[in-house]
Amino acid sequence: MTTPIDPREFRRALGQFGTGVTVITTCEPDGTPRGFTANSFSSVSLNPPLVSVCVASTAASAAVFKTAPWFSINILAEEQRDVSNVFATQRPDKFLVTEWKLGKTGMPLISGTLVAFECSQHTVIEAGDHLILIGRVEAFETREGWPLLYYRGAYQTMERVPSETTS
Repeated sequence: MTTPIDPREFRRALGQFGTGVTVITTCEPDGTPRGFTANSFSSVSLNPPLVSVCVASTAASAAVFKTAPWFSINILAEEQRDVSNVFATQRPDKFLVTEWKLGKTGMPLISGTLVAFECSQHTVIEAGDHLILIGRVEAFETREGWPLLYYRGAYQTMERVPSETTS
């Protein structure tokens, strides 16, 4: 028989895994943009090109993302802490205080990100207290820069180490 897992200790243990920071966006049926900050992003498959992200089932926008036919995943650059903080709240003016544009598929893309993936919804899986959104990448854009990282409950930056080349 196993002992119950303490949720706070489990969360602290998960914080030992450093992650990138993303903002996930979509549009409501009337075109209103919605978005939230997430660090639960992962690649799933190269062929077909699939990625995943998790959203808490209790999040204010969970129902919108569960039924949205499209969404985007915006990988934040290290200078975008303020963007991460804005989208981590429930404030209604997120898209009024953040620079963004519409992508090729009509999804809101956050300006200045390292990568923006535009995805059609492939699968939604209910798993515990979260929804796992799996998207098929239909378009993406990239730029050079350094990622915004999250580790042990705080933002981090990468040490700039010269790349090693192999001969």
